Amino acid sequence: MKFEKVKKFASKAGEKAQNWSEKGLQVSKEWVNKAGAKAQDLGEQGVLVIEMKQLKGQTLKLIDSLGLEVYEALVTQKIESITADTPKIKEILAEIASTKNVIEQKEVELQNRKDK
Repeated sequence: MKFEKVKKFASKAGEKAQNWSEKGLQVSKEWVNKAGAKAQDLGEQGVLVIEMKQLKGQTLKLIDSLGLEVYEALVTQKIESITADTPKIKEILAEIASTKNVIEQKEVELQNRKDK
């Protein structure tokens, strides 16, 4: 009779150990999935930051070309008046505005990712 009690006890202990093991494995899988998702999100945030830096660099180059275009028009071509509606100037200003708009969109996207 004692043997059967010991056998039942051992069986129940084995079942509990198996349940704990399964629960531990499940929790570990969930943690790994969450960690993987977070790592992917951080990677995507990094890509957004790099893209924004590249776009800001592109904006600076456009501003340089705007200055060069104004200089050329005033000094080389001896144009007396330049406005935002001057064809080449208007084109460069539109590119700058477009680039800044994309930067702002990416900044919003980055902030939304950080707020998650």
